[in-house]
Amino acid sequence: MRIAIVTDAWTPQVNGVVRTLQTIQGELEHMGHAVRVISPDLYGSIPCPTYPEIRLALVRSSVIGQDIAAFRPDAVHLATEGPLCVAARRWCLRSGVPFTTAYHTHFPDYVAQRTGLPAAWFWRYIRWFHGPAQAVLVSTRSVREQLRAHGVANVRPWGRGVDLAAFTPNAPPPDLFADLPRPIMLYVGRVAVEKNLEAFLATDHEGTKVVVGDGPARAALERTYPQARFPGPMFGTELAGAYAGADVFVFPSRTDTFGLVMIEALACGTPVAAYPVTGPIDIVTPETGALSEELGRAIAGALTRDRAACAAYGRSFSWERSAREFLSGLHEIDPEVIESAA
Repeated sequence: MRIAIVTDAWTPQVNGVVRTLQTIQGELEHMGHAVRVISPDLYGSIPCPTYPEIRLALVRSSVIGQDIAAFRPDAVHLATEGPLCVAARRWCLRSGVPFTTAYHTHFPDYVAQRTGLPAAWFWRYIRWFHGPAQAVLVSTRSVREQLRAHGVANVRPWGRGVDLAAFTPNAPPPDLFADLPRPIMLYVGRVAVEKNLEAFLATDHEGTKVVVGDGPARAALERTYPQARFPGPMFGTELAGAYAGADVFVFPSRTDTFGLVMIEALACGTPVAAYPVTGPIDIVTPETGALSEELGRAIAGALTRDRAACAAYGRSFSWERSAREFLSGLHEIDPEVIESAA
């Protein structure tokens, strides 16, 4: 199968959406499928206001349409709701090319936090963007229910996975952890306002808070919380060691639809503390973490969980299964439609 994936999120960005798409591309190619990723680096772009590492592509729908048609895809998937996918959506609708979409992040809440405008305004955009899709691929049951409640009907499951060769309880912890007061409370991800990191850093709990990652809020948070450690981004074996060496993984976000970092932490044997919101409520079980509207209480509860149970549960998330769910959600295009659109 030839699959065109259009996405506004791609390297050099470091986030769950990019990691998911890169991994799925690799899994699909390993299965024998041909994948063409159409991303902002292929076109002229400008930095996103307040988020300069995110590039906003400037491209006409006819240009991106030519690139899609030249690939002769059997399926088209629009992975994000940004300007590149809007242009591709416009071309698909004009050319009669069916497509699928995905809902990776609580976009209305995310934009509301950045603009101060009501989230309800942005749900209108979500309904508009996803409405014509043959299917909207969504990671968890609670998010699928939320989308249906907001008028996005044609939702289908698409779960996530873990690189089980890399993320194990035996990963060696970083040297940084050697002399830190315990328990070590770890966060991994973007350091940005929508991740609600202040709620974590402001909790009154003995031990050491470690924030792995980078982003526009990092400098301000380092100044405000000098007792916390900010070692910057980690990858591969080093990141796995940070998960495995921590005593609890803290996920303070209220805007994520899944939270890939949670299952990576669990695969390393580290329990999760989070709010009882979409994402965590679908992933964290009573045996593998704790959820509470008081994040400090969630941390205290998670610290009592059995690490072997966490690791066993984390191993149940497979990228191969995720890729097969992705494939089953795609909508195959009549070759004559692509020929006439080219």
